[in-house]
Amino acid sequence: MTRFFYLLFFFFVGQLFIQAQINLPPGSYTSTNKKAIKHLEDGKKDYELKKDDDAEKNFLRAIKIDSNFVEPHIGLGYLYVDHRKIDNAIFHFKKATEINPSFFPNNFYALGDLYMITGKYTESKISFEKFLTYPRINPNLKEFAEKKLLNAKFGEEAIKNPQPFEPKNAGPGINSNFYEYFPSITADGNTILFTRNLRFEGKEGSQEDFYMSEKLNNEWQTAQPLNSINSMGNEGAPTLSADGQFMFFVLCPDAMESYGRSGKKGFGSCDIFYSKKVNGKWSEPINVGEPINTNHWETQPSFSSDGKTLYFVRGYITREGIRNQDIYMTQVGNDGRFSVPVKLGPNINSDGKEESVYIHPDNSTLYFSSDGFPGLGGLDLYMSKRQPDGEWGPAVNLGYPINTFRDENSLLVGPDGNLAYFASERPGGYGGLDIYQFKMPDKFKPEPITYVKGKVYDSLTGKPLDAEFELIDLSTDKPVLKSFANKEGSFLFTLGSKDYGLTAKKNGYLFYSKNYNLKNTKTNFKDPFVIKVPMMPIDTGFVIELNNVFFDIDKFDLKPESKSELNILADFLKKNPSISGELGGHTDNTGDSKKNKTLSENRAKAVQDYLIKLGIPAPRLSYKGYGDTKPKVPNDTPEHRKENRRTEFKLSKK
Repeated sequence: MTRFFYLLFFFFVGQLFIQAQINLPPGSYTSTNKKAIKHLEDGKKDYELKKDDDAEKNFLRAIKIDSNFVEPHIGLGYLYVDHRKIDNAIFHFKKATEINPSFFPNNFYALGDLYMITGKYTESKISFEKFLTYPRINPNLKEFAEKKLLNAKFGEEAIKNPQPFEPKNAGPGINSNFYEYFPSITADGNTILFTRNLRFEGKEGSQEDFYMSEKLNNEWQTAQPLNSINSMGNEGAPTLSADGQFMFFVLCPDAMESYGRSGKKGFGSCDIFYSKKVNGKWSEPINVGEPINTNHWETQPSFSSDGKTLYFVRGYITREGIRNQDIYMTQVGNDGRFSVPVKLGPNINSDGKEESVYIHPDNSTLYFSSDGFPGLGGLDLYMSKRQPDGEWGPAVNLGYPINTFRDENSLLVGPDGNLAYFASERPGGYGGLDIYQFKMPDKFKPEPITYVKGKVYDSLTGKPLDAEFELIDLSTDKPVLKSFANKEGSFLFTLGSKDYGLTAKKNGYLFYSKNYNLKNTKTNFKDPFVIKVPMMPIDTGFVIELNNVFFDIDKFDLKPESKSELNILADFLKKNPSISGELGGHTDNTGDSKKNKTLSENRAKAVQDYLIKLGIPAPRLSYKGYGDTKPKVPNDTPEHRKENRRTEFKLSKK
């Protein structure tokens, strides 16, 4: 156990130290009773020899002889702290300050700490404030006290304004009589992955393995072990990609050795690994390597829904343990390699400890734990929002009673933003740590999102295709996601409140495009987009509908958000030089038919001109305006008329 006498400069370092602290003549104590002094000195010797029962008896005997003897009260205070008898420790430190407040000012610091770890914030505040009134206190201890005073004040206010919080056990599908923690979830909210710690009675150590559960009829089904990943060592802190096709997690040296293969060798400590789902099974774990993993401690990864950014925690290994524990990020480049990790800024990383980082599928809200920002004591849960300039905003404490004087971590916020998950060893569970869920207060919710899921397949044979997807933010003309359908043709990705252009590509096939106009629409997670993506093999006579080419009403100037799709068309034509085609413009039946024909022709020509500027030879392109003569659907609703306003590219051989 920690010996607080040594940590907080107590009087066992020698009588001269005590004399200097209280300005007494050599050989003096706060009692003149020789029997009481003898019991104190015997108690000091017992404590040094770790004979704590004898030390306690001698300190109590000294107090019984002289109830105003300060030193044995202090001795009992630290002795009871060692044994986690916090109420007894508070009693004796408080008694020491009542007898002689100025004898040892550190008593007020100790009281402030003890009140803090029991959630008595007002008493903690008063104690730290009193401690800071003394002019000759240790400068380092003064700095600590000032920071802890901020926590005491924060906690005092937080409990006056509690957040709604009604945790509910996630149920027997997930939880067992073992320990469950570190949950991760797919973007559709239907698959949860977590760590289960198998602690067996009568045996030393434990076994950390991964388990996965599927949601059916709003209930989590019985979790199954991931036997293709689990080893004889410990696996921990998993995170799933939005589509559930990639998993990042942590292996430490014992787990790496248990695999017995060179591919599992680490870089000196715990490393981050990944696995990919292939034909429904998880591949053998692969070390992500440098520059993410080092000879220090890398852990607790979280992978962004855009498939580009990995967040994780890095701590530096020292003789005293892991220090400087901060949150880092690294991005996947076009070459598939991770960039050199960058430590997040001071709104996320403090001079304390950060852990349990989680990037929500909205890719704009970061949740994490820290003990370095004003909070309620220990590790608290915080949230930060991405700002317009791309930087992270201030850390916002999730408040009481979500946070308490205990450590809080391992928070997972579901993709719909309504439910949050965390691990807790509270009464009424199935045993040990269980995973609980609660409704996230509105002020701490992420940005609303929805998702797109479906299948891509060959339009002629029905064969599933592992096509490449690219999602463009039409307002910035920048890609926000690049992903692939799996071997079964399945895909899933998230959408926020923006206007998007979607393109699916595969060699030997025409590309597919679609747009989602969500900028001025409240996204609804309960109403996702479920689509089929039929892809046509390259041949003559086929038509590509350019769904992401836009014009203002009655105008034929290309809108800026059209360029991404036309860049993709130009790239397609460059890769297939034998293909040429006709650009066809179409309108709805609103207005004069002759004007509609002219407008559609001008729009088709505008597209041709842009493609020529991109390097497509003019002889490969023709254009024609069809006006309202070839509607796809009846012009009977605004939605149908919008569908009829379109630009198409009809393929032919040169």
